[in-house]
This record gives sequence, C-alpha cells and structure tokens, in this order.
Amino acid sequence: MGAPLEEDWLFRRTGIGPEELDFLGQVPLFAGLTRAQLALLMSDASVRRYGGGTTLFYQEEAAKSLFVIFEGWVKVFRQTPGGREIVIAVLTRGEPFGETTIFDPEASPLGAFAVTDARLLVVPGERFIAHIRDNSDLALRLLAAMSAHQHRLVQQVEQLTVRSTSERLAGFLCRLCPETTGAAEIDLPFDKSLIASRLGMQPESLSRALARLRAHGVAARGSAIMIADVAALLRFSEGDVGKGA
Repeated sequence: MGAPLEEDWLFRRTGIGPEELDFLGQVPLFAGLTRAQLALLMSDASVRRYGGGTTLFYQEEAAKSLFVIFEGWVKVFRQTPGGREIVIAVLTRGEPFGETTIFDPEASPLGAFAVTDARLLVVPGERFIAHIRDNSDLALRLLAAMSAHQHRLVQQVEQLTVRSTSERLAGFLCRLCPETTGAAEIDLPFDKSLIASRLGMQPESLSRALARLRAHGVAARGSAIMIADVAALLRFSEGDVGKGA
C-alpha cells in the first residue's frame, strides 16, 4: 500500500516523505505525537540543504524557526562581549535546535553554524506555535515530549561528569560507526577542537584520550580512525570494562 493521501500531500508541499515522517516520530522532541499530529505540525515545514560554513542564524537575531538535522553537523554557540566564542553543542542527525527560542519574542541568546554540508528540516516558528494554539491535545503531547527531552539532556550532562574522557570519546566514535559489531574505519566529521567541545573537554585532553584508546583497539591516522572491535569499544564507553582517566 502507498502512503496515505495526506502524507502524499505533505511530501509535495514540504519534501518530507513517509520514511522521514517515521524518523521524526522517533526524535525525542516529538515522541508521543500521533502520526496525524506530526504531519499537521510539519505542514508548513521545508527540507533545505546548507553548505558547510553557512551561518543558520546569528546570536541576538530574533529566532524564527525550529530545526531538526536530517544529515550533517551543526554547531550551536555563544559569543561573549569580549569576542570569545563558546561552543554550547555540536549536533547531528535527529537532534533539534532552536526549539526553545521560538517561544520567546526576544533575540536568540545563541547562534548556529553548519559545520559540514547539512540537510535540515526547517519549521517556521510562527506557524508551529499557531498549530499548538489551535490544538490543545497537540499542545499537551508536545509539552510532555519537550519535558522528556529536557530530562534526557540533564542525563547527558550528568554522564559528562561521571564518565572519563576516554569513555566519552569511545562513545562518540561508536556513534559514528555504521555497524555495532566487528571492525570499522571512520573519518572524523570535523576538526578535533570541535569534537573536544562536544565532549566537554579541552583539545589536549582529547589527544590524550585518543592515545589511551589504543589499548582498546583504536588507531588514528589523521582524521581516519580504525576500530578493531566496535562492540568491545562500546562496552568500554559504557563503563563495563576498565576505567580510563
């Protein structure tokens, strides 16, 4: 059977196909929404491609859209009055950003930048809010989903404090692997300083952590990373075997 007629309409209008609608249903921000509610919420969205190096929105700019990453990596950052850039997060597939600022008429406290070529879902904030205002059930479900999403973010912060730098890096490398078992070779998607920022460590700490992972079957040659056993590295990242510094 083909997709329901309303989903055919959604694809023609926005570029969101049935598989991508399935994917959005798995994004924590939208968990709990019915498929029909999700299609309604996405009816004014669009799928867009951005080249690496593109600024998606600037700090102090009025936030106008919610984004979800389909492909690529995005840096969310804040510029201090002294001109120093603080990386808040480096995000990838399935991760949303801009979701909190669209509810605030004031300027966004953050900026966003496409680190690599990226394919993004862009949902106009004004229409997003209008759909929520017109449908109380949708509003309650989305509120519950956002609450659960914030809870998961808190858990991620807690993990950064209890896991060693080596475990954090091991987990990051495992998430880049296409398979969960056997050997793998991957390319780091962006420079190591950004990876360090994503993992909550200094660049020099990242280099030391990478060196320590040699004992767990990880070898590095430039941006290429060779992993002898992905499953074993994943177990290490979760604290199941040994402890690194």
